[in-house]
Amino acid sequence: MALNFILLFFTALLAGLLVFVTPVLKEKYFKLVLVFAGSYLFSITILHILPELFSGSYNPSRMGVYILIGFLLQQLLEFWSAGIEHGHIHKHESSTSKGVFTLMIGLFIHAFLEGTLLSHGDSSTQQGLALAQEHSDKTVLLGILMHKGPAAFALAAVLGASLSKKWTLILLTIFALASPLGMLSSSFFINQGLLSTEGIGILYGLVTGGFLHISTTIFFESSPHHTFQLNKLAITFLAAALAFASEYLI
Repeated sequence: MALNFILLFFTALLAGLLVFVTPVLKEKYFKLVLVFAGSYLFSITILHILPELFSGSYNPSRMGVYILIGFLLQQLLEFWSAGIEHGHIHKHESSTSKGVFTLMIGLFIHAFLEGTLLSHGDSSTQQGLALAQEHSDKTVLLGILMHKGPAAFALAAVLGASLSKKWTLILLTIFALASPLGMLSSSFFINQGLLSTEGIGILYGLVTGGFLHISTTIFFESSPHHTFQLNKLAITFLAAALAFASEYLI
């Protein structure tokens, strides 16, 4: 878990700090990175997370409802965050305290929730909670890391356009801590028996719905006019192939 904490924190922090080194990143390259991350995230959701949720000890008849709620919840969070979690770099109302507050609240909740998918249960945890450990698989962790990098870069770019470097660094650090704190908090609640099997199922369902929203949004926004671009298609297939290989071959 310590390694996951370090990877989650420093991936977001270092990706955000790149803004001060490369303040202008060519849009086409940034979009290709987003497409790769979105394709990988979507692929592991389909190949890894959904099968575990529906084959686990949770109530499968309700899991679809939790996933749908998570999908809609992510839509609400993006109303506050303006879509920065899937790479939107644009002018935001961050020049006001209200703008910064809503932006950070939306992003923090999203990042905190996705960190819960990496929670661990100890040996005393009930067998019905064993899926909590399985979600620490490298495929899920890698998907979250791929997603957090572009999101942190976009956040730092938006904040840096209207805030001082000091405040940009402070808020970037808060964002970088969100997913690790989500992982530690959910692990604590699971190990203390404060989160039931049904509660874990709800939590994971919400996060999965958010993953589906983010990954599909990246696909749609990468080709807004439905234009065929061979490089994006190739990147999409490459990421899906990597997800398949990491799940079944490695």
